[in-house]
Amino acid sequence: MESSPPPAPSRKGDSSRVRILVVAGEENEGVVQSLRQWAEDAALQVEGAPDLPRAVRKLAAERWDLVVAVLSERADDDLAWWVDALHGASGAPRLIAATDNPSMGLVLRAESLGVLDLLTLPLRKDDFLGALARVRSAAVEVPVPLPSVEHHAVGQYALVGQSPTMLEVYKLMARVGPSAATVLIQGESGTGKEVVARAIHLDGPHSTAPFVAVNCAAIPENLLESELFGHEKGAFTGAVTRKIGRFEHAVGGTLFLDEVADMSLALQAKILRAVQEREIERVGGGEPIPVDVRLIAATNRDLKEAIAQGRFREDLYYRLAVVTIRLPTLAERGDDLVLLTAYFVRQFAERYGKRIQAMSDRALDLLRNHAWVGNVRELRNVLERAVIVATGDVLRAEHLPDEFRGEEATLGERPQGALLTLAELEARHIARVLAHTNGQIGAAAEILGIHRNTLTRKMKEYGL
Repeated sequence: MESSPPPAPSRKGDSSRVRILVVAGEENEGVVQSLRQWAEDAALQVEGAPDLPRAVRKLAAERWDLVVAVLSERADDDLAWWVDALHGASGAPRLIAATDNPSMGLVLRAESLGVLDLLTLPLRKDDFLGALARVRSAAVEVPVPLPSVEHHAVGQYALVGQSPTMLEVYKLMARVGPSAATVLIQGESGTGKEVVARAIHLDGPHSTAPFVAVNCAAIPENLLESELFGHEKGAFTGAVTRKIGRFEHAVGGTLFLDEVADMSLALQAKILRAVQEREIERVGGGEPIPVDVRLIAATNRDLKEAIAQGRFREDLYYRLAVVTIRLPTLAERGDDLVLLTAYFVRQFAERYGKRIQAMSDRALDLLRNHAWVGNVRELRNVLERAVIVATGDVLRAEHLPDEFRGEEATLGERPQGALLTLAELEARHIARVLAHTNGQIGAAAEILGIHRNTLTRKMKEYGL
């Protein structure tokens, strides 16, 4: 449970005090006593109701911010009753349920009904104040309706955004799509390189032909050549049958080489020959095989810098970069962040059966202030998680990962004018995610929305 520092005490009768109705039988009088002990330093006004009839009368006569209800042995029925009873109560008070017999099934039931929290008896102060902090936060968050989003659909792939940088991308895609030209897509991890590649393919003359994608960074170097070109039976130990490679599978269509800069120079030479001659040879074979393939390559690296360092062939670069499309980072796309947020929230709300119509102003501010190291992919992952954990019709700050609220606190503590560079923000965010995953690179890469090889490279770069 997250905890929050208690606010400054307020005077009796102050409207800022949170009004709490505690419904507990005489056998649980200790719950009321505990909350009353915490009331003064947490700016609470606590009243008890020993049974349901008196609780119902108090709910009808007065406005409450929070109801703490101790569940009976019929916990499932109690939860459903309370959710229904509070639905029409003045002020729409939130519900905290307390039980001395928690279970996974009861937790899931409480989540599905939108209960703020399910606490275990005897109550712990930190747990209760954590739930109270979420009530206070939600009370000052203003719902902002999700804007309508017009997206450019190419087949099943949607391109969302209206920023000038994305409009330039759309123009290039429209011009190159109907041709068979080789395309080089450059952009950081998570900017949507494969989505753009698939959209170009579907907008081209061979849209019904195969689109074959290969992540060159994900396949070990000693296997990548066979994966691309195939091999003959007996070509090497373990080659017990002939294998058809990705070039041949893509004949008539498009071969997408993602993270092309991760290939060795020797393999780059073979790719160059395949592009120039439009033919390949399988590993262990001697006969050239014609391949009519449109090639689209992508990388998150600066290929001109790689050429200068001797890590990428200049002749291959110019063969690939007949048309170059540079994808902007999410930070460069301005208000596209809001459009992408609305698009993803609606998409995931439909998938998970939620009725989310708005997002709070604070949640939007947290999204805007985030560094987005993983770009659109990271945003998509964050919003999917937020939609899954949301219980109402508004996506709030509490539904975002804990590190977002930690960033908000850090920003608040920073002296005016003491701004960090983008690299410093990136390094701090990666460090936080690695701490969250206890140093597990695979899990951290998934949270960040980047490939683990990219994360490893950034860790070395920042000395993490």
